[in-house]
Amino acid sequence: MANLRKWLFSGLLVLVPLIITLWVLDWVVSTLDQTLRILPGAWQPDQLFGFHVPGLGVIFALVVVLSIGALASNIIGHQLVNWWHALLHRIPVVRSIYSGVKQVSDTLFSEKGNAFRKALLVQWPQEGMWTIAFLTGTPQGEVLQQLRTKPVSAADEDFVSVYVPTTPNPTGGYFVMVRARDCVELQMSVDEALTYIVSMGVIVPGGPKNPNLKATASATA
Repeated sequence: MANLRKWLFSGLLVLVPLIITLWVLDWVVSTLDQTLRILPGAWQPDQLFGFHVPGLGVIFALVVVLSIGALASNIIGHQLVNWWHALLHRIPVVRSIYSGVKQVSDTLFSEKGNAFRKALLVQWPQEGMWTIAFLTGTPQGEVLQQLRTKPVSAADEDFVSVYVPTTPNPTGGYFVMVRARDCVELQMSVDEALTYIVSMGVIVPGGPKNPNLKATASATA
């Protein structure tokens, strides 16, 4: 029985990651293949070739994204994009949804943005308990003013906005604002930090690389 249990878990360790990876890839490919439906019926690959070729939607979607990006990068395309944005901002319901989504996408995909490009160690959900979070920006405006007027905060104290993901599903989490001095910047990449979170601490990316981490942990012990 001990050997059977050992073989069962060994088999699961090999098959489960492979099956999940193949399932995710199949979902991505099948979803992107739906983009081919925007083509006229006579241009559908299934009609042209007489059979279904999986993965053509991925190539088609990539070409569309690259084409739109190239168009938006020149002067004429930039003017068209601005006109499109102005039009959407005049539609009552669409305006609130589109503006919020655009601000998030500009933060995440902008080359100048720092969102989700740094992994931090923060105390969460209470002092003395540590978890990994991702830097999303800095508080601004009224929020920053209110934070600096709290009795426990200095008038010129710096704060950062972070996203604390849940495990093993990092797509859910919490948005919190913490003092910059209470955060420890990690040298691990965002991908390594996500792997560490998804594995619930089982897969450690080379151990702690930040020399301040051990000192901070010792100071709070």
